[in-house]
Amino acid sequence: MIEYINGTVTELTPASAVIETAGGVGYFLNISLGTFSALKQGECTKLYVHEAIREDAYVLYGFKGRREREIFQLLISVSGVGPNTARMILSSLSPDEIEQVVATENIGVLKAVKGIGAKTAQRIIVDLKDKIKPATSTLVSSMPRVSEIYEEAVAALSMLGFPPQASQKVVQKLLQNTPGIQVEEVIKQALKLL
Repeated sequence: MIEYINGTVTELTPASAVIETAGGVGYFLNISLGTFSALKQGECTKLYVHEAIREDAYVLYGFKGRREREIFQLLISVSGVGPNTARMILSSLSPDEIEQVVATENIGVLKAVKGIGAKTAQRIIVDLKDKIKPATSTLVSSMPRVSEIYEEAVAALSMLGFPPQASQKVVQKLLQNTPGIQVEEVIKQALKLL
């Protein structure tokens, strides 16, 4: 089992990263927006890994911190929540926010995440109520140009399965209405609007 991958970020999108290790092997990892905001292309990093081994695929999920990976693993332990849904939740809410939602049994916040209905939200809260303990997390942000934000946000939404035209309209509207908004926030807001 892979615990973590340490190497240079050679490719980076809001939904994925490629980490090249010292041996010259590049690992493709699916990431959340929280992890994306903590990474910078060309820099050395360490990502904690969750492996999803299926009959037809071997998929790696990368996390900047252990706590985010723990929350991800708790989420996928809930019936009806797969890795992509858990990543969508972690792209919409930080680990701290998820802990708060579970502690306060705030079903409405979970239902606002794309793909989460009332029953699934309730199941997440019931299943995780005794398993999640509060912790703190630190996210690093960067200030890329508006065109880069637009392109990254639309690409991330497309990778998450949203139609490109709808994604483009929503991202453009968000960038016009909120100057200076970060790409991870654009995607979080777009997930609520799509």
